[in-house]
Amino acid sequence: MGIRDGEQEELFITHQQLRSQSHPYYQAVNKVLAESGFDRFAEKTCAKFYAKKMGRPSMAPGVYFRCLLLGYFEGIDSERGIAWRAADSLSLRDFLGIAASKVTPDHSTISRTRRLLDLETHQAVFSWVLGVLDGAGLIRGKTLGVDGTTLEANAAMKSIVRRDDGRSYEEFLTDLAKTSGITTPTREDLARMDRKREKKGSNADWYNPYDPEAKISKMKDGSTHLSHKEEHAVDMDTGAVVAVTLDGGTAGDTTTLEGTLAAAEQNLEEAREHAGEDSKRKHEPSEVVADKGYHSKMVMLALRLGGWRSYIAEPRRGRQNWEGEAEERDAVYANRRRKNGHRGRHLMRLRGEIIERTFAHVLETGGMRRLYLCHQENIAKRLLVHIAGYNLGLLMRKCFGVGKPRCLQGQSAALWAALVTLWNLLASLMRLPGHADRENQLAPIQSPVPWLARAAA
Repeated sequence: MGIRDGEQEELFITHQQLRSQSHPYYQAVNKVLAESGFDRFAEKTCAKFYAKKMGRPSMAPGVYFRCLLLGYFEGIDSERGIAWRAADSLSLRDFLGIAASKVTPDHSTISRTRRLLDLETHQAVFSWVLGVLDGAGLIRGKTLGVDGTTLEANAAMKSIVRRDDGRSYEEFLTDLAKTSGITTPTREDLARMDRKREKKGSNADWYNPYDPEAKISKMKDGSTHLSHKEEHAVDMDTGAVVAVTLDGGTAGDTTTLEGTLAAAEQNLEEAREHAGEDSKRKHEPSEVVADKGYHSKMVMLALRLGGWRSYIAEPRRGRQNWEGEAEERDAVYANRRRKNGHRGRHLMRLRGEIIERTFAHVLETGGMRRLYLCHQENIAKRLLVHIAGYNLGLLMRKCFGVGKPRCLQGQSAALWAALVTLWNLLASLMRLPGHADRENQLAPIQSPVPWLARAAA
């Protein structure tokens, strides 16, 4: 048994002592990126933002985008966490392509590079990844499913101010209390007065000066926060996210659907250009699937005039008056017939499975439900590369068998559990019937490898 005796560290160590076996998942991702020429594409796209002979050495575009991809693969929500994780792991250092003699990017370098590169550049990287999926046959593009969710903004409700005069919430309540006759109001007085007011969280009256685009809205869990709305357009055949848009948290579904579909059409066209002759997509987007929040007369008519076949769930509105709205009526009835058909019911079942899966991977396990960035442009930049990582995960699942590096841990545990189950099954079949010792017959046979059972547990 060894004893810690305070040994002095060596002054020099060899290069091989700093190297480790790279993670097989990240090796596969780097292989795909290298074969598709990602670094050359990123450097060419970002060349206009870099000066040739000015300033300190900057971070390579390929390293920057890989850092943001780590946010999805490792489930890290902030750029500080990404920088710390990259500095702590030799395997991730190998994925980023940073030599042992160099330091990994600091969080301030990552954020400064994000501010330097515009939104169109991040959009180009997103479309490039779609082109890689198109070449691998993972984009059909005919049927698109659309849905949205809210993201908690990096802005506190305590920091909201009035739009008219800039007073804070507490100052506004204090003035109301003094107007009502309370000379020196206490916190209890302010809380009592605030409890009785109606429409006290109106976006028309209040905003956050640090993130003016965030809106006061109710979250999925029923709490009230400043939030943004993220909307996905998903290929219903493969599960690939072909478009992502960002709006204020109170934006209605019927107002954002048109912009999301337009972005999906543009992204699919750019993906085909990136794929070139390798493109395997044969269909143009022509069908849209959504929940009842997207249903309205004008939306149905607009989709019909735009050449879309809609499969949108219809809320119960009762009997409607169609006087002077013959075109709207025909569009609503046509959507109803399609929705209630065999294909429509099949798409409705897939909608809750495929579209919600993207939110689960990107926001819940991907770490983007709670934002640590302000302003929609910064958030959109991070989201585009984040969801590009999700799309790369689909390609990895096809080629490598798993979509995230952490899935390898689950596969090993599942393998051990299967081996233990198989051993217990074989042992039960080998038991001799009619044995004299009934207790020994019923007692479970212990695994000959105790650590195998512990690993499975």
